[in-house]
Amino acid sequence: MKILITGGAGFIGSNLIHQILAQTDYQVVNLDKLTYAGNVESLKSVAEDPRYTFEQIDLCKAPAVAEALEKYKPDAIIHLAAESHVDRSIDGPSEFIQTNIIGTFNLLQAALAYWQKLPDEPVQVDSSSSRTQNSNSNYTPPTKSGFRFLHVSTDEVYGSLDLNSPGFSENTPYDPHSPYSASKASSDHLVRAWYHTYGLPVLITNCSNNYGPYQFPEKLIPVVILKCLNMEPIPVYGKGENIRDWLHVSDNCSALLRVLQSGEPGRTYNVGGNNEMRNIDLVRLICSMLDEVSPINSDSSLELPTDKEIKSYQDLISFVTDRPGHDMRYGIDTSRISDDLGWQPAVGAESGFRKTVQWYLDNKAWWQRILDGSY
Repeated sequence: MKILITGGAGFIGSNLIHQILAQTDYQVVNLDKLTYAGNVESLKSVAEDPRYTFEQIDLCKAPAVAEALEKYKPDAIIHLAAESHVDRSIDGPSEFIQTNIIGTFNLLQAALAYWQKLPDEPVQVDSSSSRTQNSNSNYTPPTKSGFRFLHVSTDEVYGSLDLNSPGFSENTPYDPHSPYSASKASSDHLVRAWYHTYGLPVLITNCSNNYGPYQFPEKLIPVVILKCLNMEPIPVYGKGENIRDWLHVSDNCSALLRVLQSGEPGRTYNVGGNNEMRNIDLVRLICSMLDEVSPINSDSSLELPTDKEIKSYQDLISFVTDRPGHDMRYGIDTSRISDDLGWQPAVGAESGFRKTVQWYLDNKAWWQRILDGSY
């Protein structure tokens, strides 16, 4: 199988590519615009793998997208490319409209035109021809019936839950509250429309908050870790009472592959970690883990707007003004993907957080180059 992944140099995309190349014999074509959140250094270890190809493409450039599909002839598309940071969407929504809506539209149009031309049955290809198209001598051209378009979305499209409400199901009405979630909701609707109107075999996943290696240091967990390591105040919105469900990125990647391989076209699958936590509790947990593995040096010089003594990283927590439209709670009902596809998260909460903390401790060069802009 040859999978074309958009946004493969981002957080989830890079983890997905590592997992595919390590666990399958699939080939991967990575299309990425390389915005600020795209980092080819996250894929340095697989850059020379003969099953991996990278091409820098902006999904808002429709001709380039169509040309890429004709050039690489994928069996499947996993669409991950998106602007995804809520704070940035509040300050500058235009990029979110362009990338998440227009980019998805262009990809859908190109995928539809490509899919409609695929044969219904496999075409016989001789060995010499196959080697010119593909490094795998067992190459089989894609077929219309085998093609899949997997669109990766977020639980934020559902809005906010009350504290005692059941988790979001695939039947929960959409109620986005930020420019980011509104743009993703729009892209979800486009994908469904291309299925119902044109028959394009699409699949959709809506996942909860991901965490793990290679996450850009603007999201909560890497922010907390790096603020601690740099002995800087840790900003926490409001009182930190907002609740999120935390999903290790490797679990999300395994869910994506399961949905791609076994999901029913036209269906949505919610993916969650069954691990809801208040933000303040998560921040304190990360701080306590760092206290264990990288304790504060009592001789550290620290300039903070406070006179209190810093004995634990938790002493760095600083509550700041809440952001506009901050959803109180997200929670996921994973019954469908569990019952229909047999998927369950495999990474335990504490072990996942510990592994993530250790990864940032072990990979300072990766995140330092992001912080100083040299990446």
